[in-house]
Amino acid sequence: MSHADDTAGDHGATRRDFLYYATAGAGAVAAGAAAWTLINQMNPSADVQALSSIQVDISGVAEGTQLTVKWLGKPVFIRYRTAEEIEAARADDDAALIDPNAENANKPDAPALDANRALDEEGKWLVMIGVCTHLGCVPIGDGAGDYGGWFCPCHGSHYDTSGRIRRGPAPQNMHVPIASFLDDTTIQLG
Repeated sequence: MSHADDTAGDHGATRRDFLYYATAGAGAVAAGAAAWTLINQMNPSADVQALSSIQVDISGVAEGTQLTVKWLGKPVFIRYRTAEEIEAARADDDAALIDPNAENANKPDAPALDANRALDEEGKWLVMIGVCTHLGCVPIGDGAGDYGGWFCPCHGSHYDTSGRIRRGPAPQNMHVPIASFLDDTTIQLG
């Protein structure tokens, strides 16, 4: 075998190696791009991220009425409670409750006392995710049910004026989301 044949053989191996590495590199880039697309689609969309925190004007909510807003795809009840509703809720603090936890994201692990569920110290404002904790139905309010709060007619869950489950199949009190007052007339959810 001549020296020219050896050079041609080395040249072929070098070219083959180059093509192998170039193809493998292009495949790795393509796989990475495909993986990034699949992983990125699991991130929340821009409209969901924009709604993760909203401000609600409560200046038009009269005492004894409720405003329902949509937040993160769920209804949120914002109730301006009367003195009678607050009194009834606080009188039931010692009752046998199905769920002894406040279910308040603002006060984790707090007991289900009315003061731990209300947004303000006076107890006038009650903010809850308006979803029955049994199967996700939306309860009706304005004094509905056996305890003067909310009632889920789908399966018969009765909530008191503090949104605590008192009778029926629901396992937990209605949940209280992260919420705070920005000023006297604005509540921020999230």
